[in-house]
Amino acid sequence: GGAVGLALSAPLIGVAAVLIKQEDGGPVFFRQTRVGLDGADFEVLKLRTMVVDAESQGAGFAVDEGDPRILRVGDLLRRTSIDELPQFWNVLKGEMSLVGPRPHATAHNEHYRGQIGGYMLRHKVKPGITGLAQVKGFRGETDTLDKMEGRVAYDHQYIREWSIWLDLKILAKTVGVVLWGKNAY
Repeated sequence: GGAVGLALSAPLIGVAAVLIKQEDGGPVFFRQTRVGLDGADFEVLKLRTMVVDAESQGAGFAVDEGDPRILRVGDLLRRTSIDELPQFWNVLKGEMSLVGPRPHATAHNEHYRGQIGGYMLRHKVKPGITGLAQVKGFRGETDTLDKMEGRVAYDHQYIREWSIWLDLKILAKTVGVVLWGKNAY
């Protein structure tokens, strides 16, 4: 699945790379440490959608609607999830799966582990490019504790109810969420 996804998305990644370079000339890819299976750190690969060194310019780790650090092309890449396509490489490397709980940045894990019961259980499976939480309306910003609790509850449900059939349903629903969803920016 990772190889097919990478091959099919290569043209989109290429066009996005050109647009990113044209807008500000900085690096095309963004790497960030995330927590994966059994708590192991890995570097997630994404197309860069924000200004160079955006993490040092922000007030917090979350990105919200209208964030001035987002590139013009970055807004489109984020809304359509094109910025996530390089994660097929993470799937090929065995660090991620096509479906599973979305990997959170280390800062998110440290912030929420003491606030949400069972938060770290999400690391008992490989993180995914998409997941049950994303197709159930918890894609994008988690600016409140309630939103993160909802995401984690769906992650737990996914782990308890996992099946190939569930993964296939989530993959199919992801297409609709990406095309018509409104929660990513």
